[in-house]
Amino acid sequence: MLYIDGVFSGGGIKGFALIGAYEALEQKGIGFKRVAGTSAGAIISALIMAGYKSKEIAQIMGAVELSYFLDERKTLIPIPFAKWLFLYKRLGLYRGDALEHWLEAILSARGVATFGDLPTGSLRLIASDLTTGTLIVLPDDLQKYGINPDSFSVARAVRMSCSLPYFFEPVKLRPPTGYSLIVDGGVLSNFPIWLFDNGTSRQERPVLGIKLSANTNKQPVNKIDNAITLFSSLFETMMTAHDLRYISRKHEKNIVFIPVEGGITTEFSLGEKQREALIQQGKEKTEQFLKTWCF
Repeated sequence: MLYIDGVFSGGGIKGFALIGAYEALEQKGIGFKRVAGTSAGAIISALIMAGYKSKEIAQIMGAVELSYFLDERKTLIPIPFAKWLFLYKRLGLYRGDALEHWLEAILSARGVATFGDLPTGSLRLIASDLTTGTLIVLPDDLQKYGINPDSFSVARAVRMSCSLPYFFEPVKLRPPTGYSLIVDGGVLSNFPIWLFDNGTSRQERPVLGIKLSANTNKQPVNKIDNAITLFSSLFETMMTAHDLRYISRKHEKNIVFIPVEGGITTEFSLGEKQREALIQQGKEKTEQFLKTWCF
Protein backbone atom coordinates (compact mmCIF):
# COMPACT_ATOMS: atom_id res chain seq x y z
CA MET A 1 0.00 0.00 0.00
CA LEU A 2 1.13 3.54 -0.80
CA TYR A 3 0.80 5.90 2.15
CA ILE A 4 0.27 9.60 1.59
CA ASP A 5 -0.76 12.74 3.48
CA GLY A 6 -4.22 13.96 2.53
CA VAL A 7 -6.05 17.28 2.73
CA PHE A 8 -9.84 17.57 2.44
CA SER A 9 -11.51 20.91 1.75
CA GLY A 10 -14.68 22.31 3.21
CA GLY A 11 -17.86 22.46 1.19
CA GLY A 12 -20.76 22.01 3.57
CA ILE A 13 -23.32 19.42 2.57
CA LYS A 14 -21.51 18.92 -0.75
CA GLY A 15 -18.87 17.09 1.30
CA PHE A 16 -20.53 13.82 0.28
CA ALA A 17 -18.26 14.02 -2.78
CA LEU A 18 -15.26 13.58 -0.48
CA ILE A 19 -16.48 10.07 0.38
CA GLY A 20 -16.32 9.10 -3.29
CA ALA A 21 -12.81 10.50 -3.57
CA TYR A 22 -11.75 8.44 -0.55
CA GLU A 23 -13.25 5.32 -2.13
CA ALA A 24 -11.31 5.84 -5.35
CA LEU A 25 -8.07 6.19 -3.38
CA GLU A 26 -8.78 3.05 -1.38
CA GLN A 27 -9.41 1.04 -4.52
CA LYS A 28 -6.09 2.25 -5.88
CA GLY A 29 -4.29 0.93 -2.78
CA ILE A 30 -3.64 4.36 -1.27
CA GLY A 31 -3.85 4.94 2.48
CA PHE A 32 -3.20 7.89 4.79
CA LYS A 33 -0.55 8.53 7.41
CA ARG A 34 -1.74 12.06 8.13
CA VAL A 35 -4.88 13.96 7.17
CA ALA A 36 -6.05 17.54 7.51
CA GLY A 37 -9.37 19.17 6.80
CA THR A 38 -11.74 22.06 7.23
CA SER A 39 -15.49 21.88 7.91
CA ALA A 40 -16.88 18.95 5.86
CA GLY A 41 -13.27 17.95 5.27
CA ALA A 42 -12.76 17.84 9.03
CA ILE A 43 -15.54 15.27 9.39
CA ILE A 44 -14.18 12.82 6.84
CA SER A 45 -10.60 13.37 8.07
CA ALA A 46 -11.62 12.42 11.62
CA LEU A 47 -13.51 9.34 10.42
CA ILE A 48 -10.54 8.21 8.31
CA MET A 49 -8.15 8.50 11.24
CA ALA A 50 -10.63 6.59 13.42
CA GLY A 51 -10.26 3.69 10.99
CA TYR A 52 -13.45 3.91 8.94
CA LYS A 53 -13.37 2.76 5.33
CA SER A 54 -15.16 4.65 2.57
CA LYS A 55 -18.05 2.16 2.33
CA GLU A 56 -18.60 2.43 6.08
CA ILE A 57 -18.64 6.22 5.94
CA ALA A 58 -21.09 6.11 3.02
CA GLN A 59 -23.37 3.81 5.05
CA ILE A 60 -23.14 6.03 8.12
CA MET A 61 -23.87 9.20 6.19
CA GLY A 62 -26.58 7.52 4.15
CA ALA A 63 -28.40 6.41 7.29
CA VAL A 64 -28.42 9.74 9.11
CA GLU A 65 -31.30 12.17 8.69
CA LEU A 66 -29.50 15.41 7.90
CA SER A 67 -32.20 17.54 9.50
CA TYR A 68 -31.18 15.93 12.83
CA PHE A 69 -28.22 18.32 12.87
CA LEU A 70 -30.53 21.36 12.78
CA ASP A 71 -31.03 21.51 16.54
CA GLU A 72 -32.96 24.65 17.34
CA ARG A 73 -33.20 25.88 20.89
CA LYS A 74 -36.57 25.25 22.57
CA THR A 75 -38.69 28.31 23.18
CA LEU A 76 -42.27 29.44 23.77
CA ILE A 77 -41.73 32.40 21.46
CA PRO A 78 -43.24 32.04 17.95
CA ILE A 79 -40.68 30.27 15.76
CA PRO A 80 -40.09 32.96 13.07
CA PHE A 81 -39.34 35.61 15.70
CA ALA A 82 -37.41 33.14 17.89
CA LYS A 83 -34.98 32.36 15.05
CA TRP A 84 -34.02 36.01 14.70
CA LEU A 85 -33.78 36.39 18.46
CA PHE A 86 -31.42 33.41 18.76
CA LEU A 87 -29.39 34.66 15.82
CA TYR A 88 -29.00 37.97 17.65
CA LYS A 89 -28.38 36.57 21.14
CA ARG A 90 -26.75 33.22 20.44
CA LEU A 91 -25.06 34.24 17.16
CA GLY A 92 -26.44 31.22 15.29
CA LEU A 93 -29.72 29.65 14.19
CA TYR A 94 -28.78 26.14 15.39
CA ARG A 95 -26.87 24.94 18.43
CA GLY A 96 -24.49 22.42 16.83
CA ASP A 97 -24.73 20.06 19.81
CA ALA A 98 -26.45 17.35 17.75
CA LEU A 99 -23.52 17.19 15.33
CA GLU A 100 -21.01 16.94 18.16
CA HIS A 101 -22.92 14.20 20.01
CA TRP A 102 -23.37 12.23 16.79
CA LEU A 103 -19.65 12.45 16.09
CA GLU A 104 -18.82 11.37 19.66
CA ALA A 105 -20.83 8.19 19.21
CA ILE A 106 -19.37 7.39 15.78
CA LEU A 107 -15.78 7.99 16.87
CA SER A 108 -16.08 6.22 20.22
CA ALA A 109 -17.24 3.11 18.38
CA ARG A 110 -13.65 2.92 17.09
CA GLY A 111 -12.04 3.84 20.40
CA VAL A 112 -11.44 7.51 19.60
CA ALA A 113 -12.51 10.18 22.09
CA THR A 114 -9.60 12.61 22.33
CA PHE A 115 -6.58 13.47 20.19
CA GLY A 116 -4.54 11.37 22.60
CA ASP A 117 -6.25 8.30 21.13
CA LEU A 118 -4.71 9.03 17.71
CA PRO A 119 -1.08 8.92 16.52
CA THR A 120 0.58 12.26 17.19
CA GLY A 121 0.17 14.65 14.28
CA SER A 122 -2.08 12.31 12.30
CA LEU A 123 -5.16 14.58 12.38
CA ARG A 124 -5.14 18.37 12.04
CA LEU A 125 -8.25 20.51 11.70
CA ILE A 126 -8.76 24.19 10.94
CA ALA A 127 -10.98 26.59 12.87
CA SER A 128 -11.22 30.38 13.23
CA ASP A 129 -10.94 32.31 16.50
CA LEU A 130 -13.13 35.40 16.15
CA THR A 131 -12.10 36.75 19.55
CA THR A 132 -8.42 37.04 18.63
CA GLY A 133 -8.93 37.23 14.87
CA THR A 134 -6.64 34.28 14.20
CA LEU A 135 -6.64 30.96 12.41
CA ILE A 136 -6.12 27.97 14.71
CA VAL A 137 -4.87 24.50 13.92
CA LEU A 138 -6.36 21.79 16.12
CA PRO A 139 -4.95 20.21 18.18
CA ASP A 140 -1.59 21.98 17.69
CA ASP A 141 -2.63 25.44 18.87
CA LEU A 142 -4.58 24.34 21.95
CA GLN A 143 -1.46 24.77 24.08
CA LYS A 144 -1.67 28.52 23.41
CA TYR A 145 -4.99 28.44 25.28
CA GLY A 146 -3.55 26.48 28.19
CA ILE A 147 -5.35 23.31 27.07
CA ASN A 148 -3.73 19.87 26.85
CA PRO A 149 -4.18 18.73 23.21
CA ASP A 150 -4.18 15.04 24.14
CA SER A 151 -7.21 15.46 26.39
CA PHE A 152 -9.27 17.52 23.93
CA SER A 153 -12.33 15.95 22.29
CA VAL A 154 -11.95 15.15 18.58
CA ALA A 155 -15.71 15.52 18.12
CA ARG A 156 -15.62 19.02 19.62
CA ALA A 157 -12.70 19.99 17.38
CA VAL A 158 -14.63 18.84 14.31
CA ARG A 159 -17.69 20.76 15.47
CA MET A 160 -15.56 23.88 15.85
CA SER A 161 -14.25 23.48 12.31
CA CYS A 162 -17.86 23.05 11.04
CA SER A 163 -19.48 25.98 12.87
CA LEU A 164 -20.63 27.95 9.85
CA PRO A 165 -21.13 31.58 10.97
CA TYR A 166 -24.76 32.61 11.61
CA PHE A 167 -25.90 29.05 10.84
CA PHE A 168 -24.42 27.25 13.86
CA GLU A 169 -23.66 28.93 17.16
CA PRO A 170 -19.95 29.61 17.71
CA VAL A 171 -18.16 27.25 20.09
CA LYS A 172 -16.80 28.78 23.26
CA LEU A 173 -13.25 27.61 23.81
CA ARG A 174 -12.60 28.11 27.50
CA PRO A 175 -8.95 28.42 28.51
CA PRO A 176 -8.13 28.95 32.22
CA THR A 177 -9.28 32.58 31.94
CA GLY A 178 -12.02 33.99 29.70
CA TYR A 179 -13.12 32.35 26.48
CA SER A 180 -12.77 32.60 22.71
CA LEU A 181 -15.55 32.29 20.14
CA ILE A 182 -14.63 29.70 17.51
CA VAL A 183 -16.29 29.35 14.10
CA ASP A 184 -15.86 27.46 10.83
CA GLY A 185 -12.27 27.13 9.65
CA GLY A 186 -13.40 28.02 6.15
CA VAL A 187 -13.54 31.67 7.17
CA LEU A 188 -9.73 31.73 7.07
CA SER A 189 -8.64 28.57 5.22
CA ASN A 190 -11.09 26.25 3.51
CA PHE A 191 -8.37 24.07 1.97
CA PRO A 192 -5.32 23.86 4.29
CA ILE A 193 -2.93 22.08 1.97
CA TRP A 194 -0.25 24.47 3.26
CA LEU A 195 -0.22 22.45 6.51
CA PHE A 196 1.95 19.79 4.89
CA ASP A 197 4.29 22.16 3.11
CA ASN A 198 7.72 21.77 4.72
CA GLY A 199 9.22 24.53 2.61
CA THR A 200 11.35 22.20 0.53
CA SER A 201 10.84 20.32 -2.71
CA ARG A 202 11.28 17.00 -0.90
CA GLN A 203 8.37 15.74 1.16
CA GLU A 204 8.41 12.81 3.58
CA ARG A 205 5.61 11.28 1.52
CA PRO A 206 3.30 12.40 -1.30
CA VAL A 207 0.68 15.02 -0.41
CA LEU A 208 -2.69 14.91 -2.15
CA GLY A 209 -5.47 17.46 -1.81
CA ILE A 210 -9.16 16.90 -2.50
CA LYS A 211 -10.85 20.24 -3.23
CA LEU A 212 -14.58 20.76 -3.76
CA SER A 213 -14.37 23.36 -6.49
CA ALA A 214 -13.05 24.00 -9.96
CA ASN A 215 -9.35 24.76 -10.32
CA THR A 216 -7.94 28.27 -10.08
CA ASN A 217 -8.48 28.98 -13.77
CA LYS A 218 -12.18 28.06 -13.69
CA GLN A 219 -13.59 29.96 -10.75
CA PRO A 220 -17.17 31.14 -11.44
CA VAL A 221 -17.92 34.85 -11.66
CA ASN A 222 -20.26 36.05 -8.90
CA LYS A 223 -23.32 38.06 -9.91
CA ILE A 224 -23.91 40.68 -7.21
CA ASP A 225 -27.13 42.68 -7.50
CA ASN A 226 -28.51 42.86 -3.95
CA ALA A 227 -27.50 42.69 -0.29
CA ILE A 228 -28.06 38.93 -0.06
CA THR A 229 -25.82 38.09 -3.01
CA LEU A 230 -23.29 40.60 -1.67
CA PHE A 231 -23.09 38.74 1.65
CA SER A 232 -22.91 35.36 -0.12
CA SER A 233 -20.09 36.57 -2.35
CA LEU A 234 -18.31 38.16 0.61
CA PHE A 235 -18.35 34.90 2.56
CA GLU A 236 -17.30 32.87 -0.47
CA THR A 237 -14.38 35.24 -1.00
CA MET A 238 -13.31 34.82 2.62
CA MET A 239 -13.37 31.05 2.21
CA THR A 240 -11.43 30.85 -1.03
CA ALA A 241 -9.14 33.85 -1.58
CA HIS A 242 -6.34 32.84 0.83
CA ASP A 243 -6.18 29.28 -0.46
CA LEU A 244 -6.44 30.23 -4.13
CA ARG A 245 -3.47 32.54 -3.75
CA TYR A 246 -1.47 29.75 -2.18
CA ILE A 247 -2.47 27.22 -4.84
CA SER A 248 -1.68 29.67 -7.61
CA ARG A 249 1.92 29.75 -6.39
CA LYS A 250 2.16 25.99 -6.37
CA HIS A 251 1.76 23.27 -8.93
CA GLU A 252 -1.81 22.01 -9.12
CA LYS A 253 -0.63 18.53 -10.04
CA ASN A 254 -1.30 17.19 -6.54
CA ILE A 255 -4.89 18.42 -6.18
CA VAL A 256 -8.08 16.69 -7.23
CA PHE A 257 -10.60 19.39 -8.16
CA ILE A 258 -14.22 18.27 -7.85
CA PRO A 259 -16.50 21.00 -9.31
CA VAL A 260 -19.70 20.42 -7.34
CA GLU A 261 -21.95 23.05 -8.88
CA GLY A 262 -25.54 23.82 -7.91
CA GLY A 263 -27.22 23.75 -4.52
CA ILE A 264 -26.05 25.55 -1.41
CA THR A 265 -23.64 24.69 1.38
CA THR A 266 -26.42 24.35 3.97
CA GLU A 267 -28.92 22.32 1.92
CA PHE A 268 -29.75 19.83 4.68
CA SER A 269 -32.75 18.48 2.76
CA LEU A 270 -30.43 16.59 0.42
CA GLY A 271 -32.11 13.34 -0.69
CA GLU A 272 -30.65 9.86 -1.14
CA LYS A 273 -30.19 10.19 -4.90
CA GLN A 274 -28.46 13.55 -4.52
CA ARG A 275 -26.10 12.14 -1.90
CA GLU A 276 -25.27 9.15 -4.11
CA ALA A 277 -24.71 11.45 -7.10
CA LEU A 278 -22.21 13.55 -5.13
CA ILE A 279 -20.35 10.45 -3.93
CA GLN A 280 -20.19 9.11 -7.48
CA GLN A 281 -18.96 12.44 -8.82
CA GLY A 282 -16.18 12.54 -6.25
CA LYS A 283 -15.17 8.99 -7.11
CA GLU A 284 -15.16 9.55 -10.87
CA LYS A 285 -13.15 12.77 -10.71
CA THR A 286 -10.57 11.15 -8.44
CA GLU A 287 -10.30 8.07 -10.65
CA GLN A 288 -9.65 10.32 -13.65
CA PHE A 289 -7.00 12.22 -11.72
CA LEU A 290 -5.20 9.08 -10.52
CA LYS A 291 -4.72 7.86 -14.09
CA THR A 292 -2.16 10.60 -14.67
CA TRP A 293 -0.95 11.46 -11.15
CA CYS A 294 2.82 11.43 -10.84
CA PHE A 295 4.28 11.85 -7.35
